[in-house]
Amino acid sequence: MTGASSGIGRATATYLARGGWRVFAGVRNLETGSELAGSDASGGSIEAVRLDVTEADSIAAAKDTIAEKSAKGELGGLVNNAGVGFGGPLEFVRLEDLREQLEVNVVGQVAVTQTMLPLLRNGLGRIVFLSSDNGRWAPPFMTPYAASKFAVEGLGDALRLELRRSGISVSIVEPGSIKSSIWDKGLSQLRALDLPPEARSIYGDAAGVLRQGLEQGEKNAIPAEKVAEAIEDALTAKRPKTRYRVGRDAQAMIILRSILPDRAFDALVHQIVKRLEKGA
Repeated sequence: MTGASSGIGRATATYLARGGWRVFAGVRNLETGSELAGSDASGGSIEAVRLDVTEADSIAAAKDTIAEKSAKGELGGLVNNAGVGFGGPLEFVRLEDLREQLEVNVVGQVAVTQTMLPLLRNGLGRIVFLSSDNGRWAPPFMTPYAASKFAVEGLGDALRLELRRSGISVSIVEPGSIKSSIWDKGLSQLRALDLPPEARSIYGDAAGVLRQGLEQGEKNAIPAEKVAEAIEDALTAKRPKTRYRVGRDAQAMIILRSILPDRAFDALVHQIVKRLEKGA
């Protein structure tokens, strides 16, 4: 499990351990991850492993650690969860932020998957990618994040076909609003958003729209354990789903995106943005 120090990753690691899984929890800081370590009465356990998905040496070392400590160098599942999020009008998004967004959410997922595949083959394991409903529809002012999640959707689809002969299933989980630290992180990044004066005259109160969207999302968020349940099913079901939509908001927006023509869906999103801007 990558990105296990907080949010969905932490909740899922704990949930799986309670169900009897031995979880290798990937964290960038072992001091932060140390409080995850331990086991419960059901026999599961969590072991923190230093893992930065942007560092090749860190990924390789994590693989070696897991191979040494797992039975016969086998891995029963890989959950690609680590991620970051950047927003703002695309015209003014800093390219270094865009690169970091794609490096963590896309390239990092591929790097970890490539490295862990031999262990997954040994254990006939499964792969789960954490996407988002924003991997199926792209809201304005969240282009870097949405682009990374659209890429994850493509990675998952292609990899599922490529690994069919190997017997390794690949599932994509698409959460909507989930209770986690992502909201605090989003608001913190929003406070650091430095838009030039002309941005408001061109795009209106983009920062206010983002703030209202974050606050509304946090208000409507459902427990992260709901995502953990979907991940567990992807890891254990006899015939796992290729996609798991988690949350009514995710289900509604993905369905609307699939049935409405582009212009009609654009008009719907525009109305949502106008309501957010009025509340800003």
